[in-house]
Amino acid sequence: MDYKEAIEYLYNARPPFHMVGAAAYKPGLENTLRLMAHVGNPHEKLRAIHVAGTNGKGSTSHLIAAVLQAAGYKVGLYTSPHLVSLTERIRINGVPIPEAEVAQFIETNKAFLDETGPSFFETMTAMAFAYFVAQKVDFAVVEVGLGGRLDSTNVLTPVLSVITNIGLDHTEFLGNTLAKIAREKAGIIKPGVPCVIGETHPQTMNVFLDKAQECGILGEGLETTDCRIWFADQCGYLRTRRLREAPECELKGLYQEKNLQTAFVALQVLRGPNPNPSLKGREYFSISREAIREGFAHVCRLTGLRGRWETLREKPLVLCDTGHNSHGIQYVAQQLKTLPNPHIWIVFGMVNDKDTEVVMRLLPSDDKYHYIFTTPNTHRARTAEEMLAMWESFQHSAFSIQPMAIDDPKEAINYALEHAAEEDAVFIGGSNYLVGEALQMISDK
Repeated sequence: MDYKEAIEYLYNARPPFHMVGAAAYKPGLENTLRLMAHVGNPHEKLRAIHVAGTNGKGSTSHLIAAVLQAAGYKVGLYTSPHLVSLTERIRINGVPIPEAEVAQFIETNKAFLDETGPSFFETMTAMAFAYFVAQKVDFAVVEVGLGGRLDSTNVLTPVLSVITNIGLDHTEFLGNTLAKIAREKAGIIKPGVPCVIGETHPQTMNVFLDKAQECGILGEGLETTDCRIWFADQCGYLRTRRLREAPECELKGLYQEKNLQTAFVALQVLRGPNPNPSLKGREYFSISREAIREGFAHVCRLTGLRGRWETLREKPLVLCDTGHNSHGIQYVAQQLKTLPNPHIWIVFGMVNDKDTEVVMRLLPSDDKYHYIFTTPNTHRARTAEEMLAMWESFQHSAFSIQPMAIDDPKEAINYALEHAAEEDAVFIGGSNYLVGEALQMISDK
């Protein structure tokens, strides 16, 4: 079996969530545990940092991985979804898993996969963990796929759990309130495992405190050596004392400030205070301030991260970002408003299980912004015409250039590039699929 055959098998036999949506979701850990047992229980052999959250978990995972790499560790990184190639999901020190390894894993385990029918994500999780163990990584930074409690990555018992934030997304699976979603994501909190919470909110604070109490990791505060849960946005003194000394982060989005703070506190927890004898089994790791500086300054180069307020071209300025729900787009919209360019062409598309109308109401709307709605390459996409109709239903201003619908993403992107002047900007976003299309099309970097 070659790589192409392996990919066809994965996509046809067990299509991924990004292709078929809810049909790909298999909550619960029983199937994952059977698969892990079949491949030698690699989840029991990894020193993992487990990262959940509505938004920012990918960036936070990459920041932590980059710093650990800069500290001299061999680091596995498992994230999703991919933007261009499936191999992006599984990396070691920034290098994607070789295509031959993907093919070998599927060929070796195909009979078992056919018999038990794990989901695409369950299969990829087993592949990642087995690869990391075979390659003897020092750390595995693992991003949760969806939720937390029932996500297949939750077979791990990590050395640190991180939850970046809670927003309304995937409500059909996780619940329709922040508290319900927080309970699902709090499922990654484990007894005896320290946990960092990136952003606190009145509706979610007690959910995390109750779970920490249940797991016996609730402490008095960051100053106390026996504290095992930290709220990163309340660790202000850490930010002013140390983070201000760090170089400018390679990630430029306004929203990255919160991810930077979350990752920074997580790394401080990994570094730890002087070992406390009362915390038996707790490990502390060598992570210098210089490694933190290096990792933050070169996170994209070290890990291969793409699509986070990324500049793809200079003249005209072409930017893309993977923000795709209201919680993420609110920061993208703020940043679009700060661009000094005289005209900004926005190529925008979304999938139909996102809060599309809420997102679109967040986007800037005056004569400076020229909208081209398009249909991302997935059957879950909202059509360009639907997007345009929704936009026109609540935008009543007269635009000098009327918003338009161009169904084909490549044509939409090319239209913006062809009509933007050198001093203009082009933004491409709203969907990971659309960003992936842009990354394949535009290669000025």
